[in-house]
Amino acid sequence: MDHTNAINSIRAISPLDGRYGAKVESLRDYTSEFGLIRYRVEVEVEWLIFLTERKEIDTLSPLKDEDKKALRKIVQEFSPENGLEIKETEKVTNHDVKAVEYFINNRLQSLGLEALVPMVHFACTSEDINNLSYGLMLKNTLNKVIFPAFNELMSTLGDKAEEYRDAAMMSRTHGQPASPTTMGKEFHNVVQRLQRQYLQLKNQLFLGKMNGAVGNYNAHVVSFPAVDWRKLSADFIESLGLTVNPATTQIEPHDYIAEIFHNLSRWNTILLDFCRDIWSYISIEAFKQKAIPGQVGSSTMPHKINPIDFENAEGNLGLANALLGHMAAKLPVSRWQRDLSDSTVLRNIGTAFGYSLLSYNSTLAGLKKLSLNKEHLLEELQDAWLILGEALQTVMRKYEVPEAYEKLKELTRGKEVDHQVIRDFIHSLDLPEEVKGELEQLTPQTYLGLAKEF
Repeated sequence: MDHTNAINSIRAISPLDGRYGAKVESLRDYTSEFGLIRYRVEVEVEWLIFLTERKEIDTLSPLKDEDKKALRKIVQEFSPENGLEIKETEKVTNHDVKAVEYFINNRLQSLGLEALVPMVHFACTSEDINNLSYGLMLKNTLNKVIFPAFNELMSTLGDKAEEYRDAAMMSRTHGQPASPTTMGKEFHNVVQRLQRQYLQLKNQLFLGKMNGAVGNYNAHVVSFPAVDWRKLSADFIESLGLTVNPATTQIEPHDYIAEIFHNLSRWNTILLDFCRDIWSYISIEAFKQKAIPGQVGSSTMPHKINPIDFENAEGNLGLANALLGHMAAKLPVSRWQRDLSDSTVLRNIGTAFGYSLLSYNSTLAGLKKLSLNKEHLLEELQDAWLILGEALQTVMRKYEVPEAYEKLKELTRGKEVDHQVIRDFIHSLDLPEEVKGELEQLTPQTYLGLAKEF
């Protein structure tokens, strides 16, 4: 980072553009203002090309292939400098989409295609361009940044689940000793939860509209009354890889965006739950953390290796979900045919994705530092004979021993229970001898049900 960029970074208001800028770099081409402007240029250019290809729009002649390539090159080579050029025009127009239109008009002049200028932004309201631009932004951000991060995280968790498949441990329900499980099974649970939300998000539709100022094709019909505008609009939207929303006001109502944000929020909540659990496991020494040379855990306590990656992930997931929750609740609400309150909120999509991505990277960093403390887990189980109470009373029920639950409650609740206490209790039961023998072989380490099978 050069000196100027370093100064800009340290003076940034948002930590996403300052302290954490390098960690969310992959979002900049998609969710920054530059990304939004580029998507607007793409939609305007593709709409213009699309209109020239429609025979029913009889005022336009078909473009030559080289002219189409030249137009698409405007998008392909769109640079931050081009974005600044549009921002300069916006200072005059005080309208961001109109500034994009003028930018394209200027490029058409330089390409010798000035005859096309009247058809740039034809019959469009700004929201026709904006909603499709945000649709492309969301789709590309998920597919190219968020989903790869999902997959890396789920793959790492899946690898840990396999690594810890046989690592028996004492469960804790309500924070108290409970029937044993394996650490692998607990990681598997998280992967399954995340996978379910991921698959739902993968099947999400990205909706769009191209139907004018209030959604009725008013200007379209008065200009070309013989054209089937609903079909033409749908064909254009689908050509962008989006799905048409057939009934809208001036704006696409953003219901699908709310669906995305609610879904992403659920994914984040599952990960937050996991991070808190891992933090707790570290605190009871179920996991050790690998010391990184040169790193400091405490400014005054040299021994400390703090679980900061999971703490950072938890904090940033909370910030992401606060934004996602607000946007999901606000965006589908618009007065009458359109108000502008959604516009400023939509500009924070990158912030919500940024805090999400930051937390995924923090979680991955934390996972790489974990070392399972199997000895500690086994020591806990060796002293946890009371958790066999569930097994014993269930077998007693099978053989119709009276008051099975009550007898185990009396034996174990609030009591010190060791192996000898359990053996003596088994011998006192009116059970077949072979069953008693099987129960005597049962230990906290082996009472795992099907945990290893998952």
